[in-house]
Amino acid sequence: MMVLTVVLASACSTAVDGTPVADPRATRVGQPGGPVRISFMTSVGDGYEDLLTEYQSQHRGVTIELQKVQPDAYYAKLHTMLAAGQAPDVVVVGEEYRATLFDQPDLFADLAEVGPADVDPKQWPDWKYEGGLGKDGTWFGYGMDSGPLGMAYRTDLFAAAGLPTDPAQVGNLFRSWDSYLAAGDQYVRATGKPWFDSAAEVFTARQNQLDTGYYDRDDNLIIENNADIKASWDAVTGAVGRGQSARLAPFSAEWFNGFRAAAFATAPAPYWMLALIKTNAGPENAGKWAVADTFPGGGANWGGSYLAVPRQSHAAAQAAAFAAWLTAPEQQVRLFRTTGSFPSRVGALRSSELRGTTDPYFATKETGRRYADLAGKVTVAPYRAPRDSRVQTEAVWPALQAVEQGTPPDAGWQQAVDKARSVN
Repeated sequence: MMVLTVVLASACSTAVDGTPVADPRATRVGQPGGPVRISFMTSVGDGYEDLLTEYQSQHRGVTIELQKVQPDAYYAKLHTMLAAGQAPDVVVVGEEYRATLFDQPDLFADLAEVGPADVDPKQWPDWKYEGGLGKDGTWFGYGMDSGPLGMAYRTDLFAAAGLPTDPAQVGNLFRSWDSYLAAGDQYVRATGKPWFDSAAEVFTARQNQLDTGYYDRDDNLIIENNADIKASWDAVTGAVGRGQSARLAPFSAEWFNGFRAAAFATAPAPYWMLALIKTNAGPENAGKWAVADTFPGGGANWGGSYLAVPRQSHAAAQAAAFAAWLTAPEQQVRLFRTTGSFPSRVGALRSSELRGTTDPYFATKETGRRYADLAGKVTVAPYRAPRDSRVQTEAVWPALQAVEQGTPPDAGWQQAVDKARSVN
C-alpha cells in the first residue's frame, strides 16, 4: 500500500435532535490522509450501500470496498481472513459472536486509540458500550444496532380469557417474571390453551438479564452452580408443567405458523421479531398483536451488532473514522428507516423520527417510542464466554425441548449440565 501523508482534520460536530454526534474529521494525530481504500465486510442484506455512496461523496479520496457475504458463511470467512492476515478494514461483529472475537485482544484495534477523538462512550447506553469491550476493558466495537426486548401479546386472546388488553394494564401483569407466569396460570385455567410460544424463548429472555450465565468472567463453566440460571430453569419448566408452553421449537415451521394459528397468547419479541410476527401472523391478524410497555424483570436485549477494525488494517484510523460515521445517530436512524435495524446510540434513541415511528399492524401502533423506551430499561450487558452460545443451543435449548416433550425437569436439568460439560 502507498505511504500516506499524515493530516489532522479540524473537529466539527453535528447533532440529531440537539444531541452532539461524532464528526469523523475529528481524528487522532497520526491518521493517514490522502487517497485510501477501506474494505468493509458485512452480511448480504444489511442495506449499507446508499450510506457508503454518501460517505465517499463527502470524503474525497476515500473509497469503500464493500464485501458482502452470505449470513451463514460470514463468521467462518471472517475467522479465516483474520487468521490469514487478510481481514477487511472494518467488520461487523454480531452480539452472539462478540465474546469469541473480542476476547482475543490481538485481533482488533483499540478504538480509544485509533478512533475519532470526539467519539465518547457516553454516546451509547452503558450496556451497549460495555458489550463492545474486551475482557481487559479495551474498546473493540462501536455499537451499531440493538434488539431491545418487548413482550408481544394477542389482545383478542387476552379478552377471551378475561385479561386486560390495554397496554398499561397488561404492563402490570408483566412487571415481573412471577406476575407474568401468574397471569399465564390464569390464562391456562380460563382457556386450556398455551400462554407462551416456547420454553427456550422465555428462558433465553430471562438469561439475557443476568450479568453472568453459563460461564463466569474467568470463563469457568458455572451452569451447575449459578443459582440465577437454576431459578430460571425451575420457573420456566414449572410453567411448562402447568400447560403454559405451546412446545414449539423456535424458528421451526410450526413456530412460525403458531403466530397465525393463535397457538399462544404471548411471546418475547425483540424489535426485529415484529417483522416476523407481521409476515407469519398474516393480514387476517392485523390489529390483534400488541406490545406491552413493560418487560418482565425490567429490560433486556436480544441481538444487535458492533463495527470493529482488525488490528492488521493498514489504515486503522481512517477505518475507525468510517465506522464512527456509520454508527452515528443520523446513520442509525436512516438504517432503521430503510431496513428496520433498531438503533443503539443515545442520540438515535431520542430522535423524533425514531420515536414517532408507527406501525398500523399492531394494536399498539407507536412501535418506535415503545421500543426506544424499552431499550432505556436495559441495564445489563451479560458476560458471554466464547462457548456460551454453543452451551445455549447445544445443551440448554435441547434439554428444555426435552422437558416440553415429557422429560422430568430434574432429568432435563442434568441433561443440560452434562451436555454443557461436553461442549466445554
